[in-house]
Amino acid sequence: MARLAKTSSRHKIDPGVELIGDAETVDSYSNLLSGVVKLTKSLSDGRQQIVGLQFAPDFLGRPFRVKSTINAEAATAVSLCSFPRAAIERTMKESPEFEHRLLKQTLYELDEAREWMVTLGRKTAPEKVASFLLMIARNIDSSLEPGARSACFELPLTRADISDFLGTTNETVSRQLTRLRMDGVIRIENNRHVTVDSMSRLEQRCGGRGATAP
Repeated sequence: MARLAKTSSRHKIDPGVELIGDAETVDSYSNLLSGVVKLTKSLSDGRQQIVGLQFAPDFLGRPFRVKSTINAEAATAVSLCSFPRAAIERTMKESPEFEHRLLKQTLYELDEAREWMVTLGRKTAPEKVASFLLMIARNIDSSLEPGARSACFELPLTRADISDFLGTTNETVSRQLTRLRMDGVIRIENNRHVTVDSMSRLEQRCGGRGATAP
């Protein structure tokens, strides 16, 4: 790990900047130190679908692939610690424990993606929006204690992006946010700053188990 750290470099990325494009050659991998990364998949007709979000300390990139199969864009201001692909691959060969950790991270992301499929496929519109907010509240601030009872955060996505991510309409998202605000579950300031005074009340609106990061 000490040798790997010597090859690292840190970067600060502005919101909206593409980190890697679909089918681009992968030259490096990164640990997300802060901020939110939006993952999208391009369709054959040029449209894009948001397929996931990444939060600190997620690992950005997929080892063993020469080319990317997904678009990654900074949804907020992002801080990254990047490593050359060759250094990561060399370390995996030299350290089975390091390779094991990367595999665990990949399997964790797969489990979370499956959980999110349940949200998109089976939950109602109010439950989808509540699940999205709970996911953001739990993951956007890596310093937040797992059992925290409250949270404050800036929405990392626009209303249009949220509706795309949830498979619903802008009007539905806005209506459900208003409903949660009127019911006292959340407070919203300046259209983006959200305060959750009771995480348990928000979780009750999610239906079934609360959402985690996809």
